[in-house]
Amino acid sequence: MATRLNPYISFDGNARQAMEFYEQVFGGDLKLNTFSEFGGESDKIMHGMLDTRAGYTIMGADNPPDQPHQPGNNYSVSLSGDDTKELRGYWDKLNDGATVTVPLEKQMWGDEFGMLIDKFGVAWMVNITAPTAG
Repeated sequence: MATRLNPYISFDGNARQAMEFYEQVFGGDLKLNTFSEFGGESDKIMHGMLDTRAGYTIMGADNPPDQPHQPGNNYSVSLSGDDTKELRGYWDKLNDGATVTVPLEKQMWGDEFGMLIDKFGVAWMVNITAPTAG
């Protein structure tokens, strides 16, 4: 899988409706996962991904209960893929002067994931896809 760069939008409890709307607008393949699928108590969206027919991707999720929704600051830039060396390299360089909000480490869904706000105030997410058994 090639590394991809795309927007990641946070929603205030209406991620399902928003992502389904974007699916109607742009077409493509929408996948939604809820917090309860990963042991949480909420059926809100933990991760949504729309791969459009035009070849770009829109990701989105509901804010976790302990994080306030901040319109205007409700997006991140997401880097994802399976090239560990490349993605860790980006993480390490972005980390210069950054504030790490989630350390880059293995998560409950099996991938390595981290979040930071770079020295210019831009929020970044890095997700390194776990190798599949083959």
